[in-house]
Amino acid sequence: MQKVKIRRSGATIMANLILLLGSLAYIMIFAVINGSLGFICAMGVTVFGSIGVAKALGETISMSYGLIIGLTIGCGVLRGALRYFEQYFNHYIAFRLLAVLRDKIFGALRILCPAKLESKQKGSIIAMITSDIETLEVFYAHTISPICIAVVVSTFVFIFVGIVSSWYLALVALLGFIVIGIIIPLISSGKLKESGVVYRREFASFSAYFLDSIKGIKDIVLNNAGEKRETEVNRRSELLLSETKKMKKNIAKATALTELCISIFIFIALVVGIILVDNGMLSIGKMVIGVVTVFGSFGPVVAISALPGNLTQTFASGDRVLDLLDEEPAVRPVENGKDFAFETLKVENLSFSYDDKTQILSDINMYANKGEIVGIIGKSGCGKSTLLKLLLRFWEKDSGKILYNGTDIDNINSDNLLDNVTMVSQSTYLFDDTIENNIKIAKPNATQEEIETACKMASVHDFIMTLSDGYKTSVGSLGDNLSAGEKQRIGLARAFLSGSKLILLDEPTSNVDSINEGIILKALKEQKNNRSIILVSHRESTMSIADRIYSIKDGKIKECD
Repeated sequence: MQKVKIRRSGATIMANLILLLGSLAYIMIFAVINGSLGFICAMGVTVFGSIGVAKALGETISMSYGLIIGLTIGCGVLRGALRYFEQYFNHYIAFRLLAVLRDKIFGALRILCPAKLESKQKGSIIAMITSDIETLEVFYAHTISPICIAVVVSTFVFIFVGIVSSWYLALVALLGFIVIGIIIPLISSGKLKESGVVYRREFASFSAYFLDSIKGIKDIVLNNAGEKRETEVNRRSELLLSETKKMKKNIAKATALTELCISIFIFIALVVGIILVDNGMLSIGKMVIGVVTVFGSFGPVVAISALPGNLTQTFASGDRVLDLLDEEPAVRPVENGKDFAFETLKVENLSFSYDDKTQILSDINMYANKGEIVGIIGKSGCGKSTLLKLLLRFWEKDSGKILYNGTDIDNINSDNLLDNVTMVSQSTYLFDDTIENNIKIAKPNATQEEIETACKMASVHDFIMTLSDGYKTSVGSLGDNLSAGEKQRIGLARAFLSGSKLILLDEPTSNVDSINEGIILKALKEQKNNRSIILVSHRESTMSIADRIYSIKDGKIKECD
């Protein structure tokens, strides 16, 4: 059985999440103050009632019955207002921080992209920025504040009961607070920890699998694989249900134990009070005030005792988010380097390995100048696509040089590099939007004339104009309304619109028929004069337009005659 990777400790996760409060910390302080005063006011209703009873029993109390009744009513009304402000501040912080966290995650994904994201399931990432982030709302809105409130209120009750009634009763209350608010949560948290990690991991995996099933529904139907897919979805659902049942069972046990302990400590407080009165150490009136105060003081610590059930998933979600935020990127952006305007590319003695064990590329030497098409041919898996990624600095080279206009790629500003070099992959991704907006991704402020010019360069303008809505035509989810060849030509139009002077094409004709291949190659040949194109393919027919061809085999490159 695969061993479950246990997450960080709860304390570590809490500390890291609290640090994210930053300038919002003062609002959390307001929430704690309002919450603490609110609980004290809630207790005040019964405490002032017990004071009235104590006065009736002959206890010397300076307050009149009218004042006692007024304070009791006042505490009830004030409790409502304070509770409102406590919840307002808590949720204000929670939703502000959820927005901040999503921004941080997208920022981390941007830095990790694309190298580190190639190995991550897209459904898992979607689960993180939706479900996991929303789960953290429980922590900020319903965890930090209750813990602080429990500490403040418990301290107040301990001192109040000790001074007004008896320190023996105060010690009973303190022991109850420790057992219910610390010991029981620690025990239940330990039991729930592993199941929470498993649940969040399986939930992310299920999301990824289900998303893949939706994306591939057409192929599932065509290959009559629906029943098998359904069986797997049901299996994963049952696994999630099983983990949920485990957590619910442990939560129920913890809740029952908490209720039992409350009853026990209330009974102990009552017995101690009676013993103190029987031994003349405490008057009946003060005993009533002390015992009633202890009776009504367990609310805040009960809230803490109930936290592990929610915190199990909250901590698992927080751990996954922190893992992503802490993950080191394969490369870091260059921000204080040099800028260039592409004229030449020269690769010298380039070597690369993904894991420092298996060599992918060894001593690669090649060059490309503006105004020419350079072809790179080789079998699948020989390192062609890896070479293109290195030319964009998606990965950091192990050794050798990649020189743009004589400047090594590691010394060129990343934004400037992407302004000069772009890549069209073998599978162009289209968003569920119009053709126009899909093309404008390359240049958001592009004019209609610029868009049409780019499409004419890519030999896709005439096709677009045959559509009923022209450039306003929706491509559909995943671009399903277009053929593979049409998608590739739109991807090519993006590259032309970007204005990049070096275009890297990774198997641009691998998914298209011979007619579309001819159209794409013709478009490339017509546009080579003012830019350089590096064309990667395993098809020899694609190399017909190349001015110079390199062959890659077993990580080695050589120029073809």
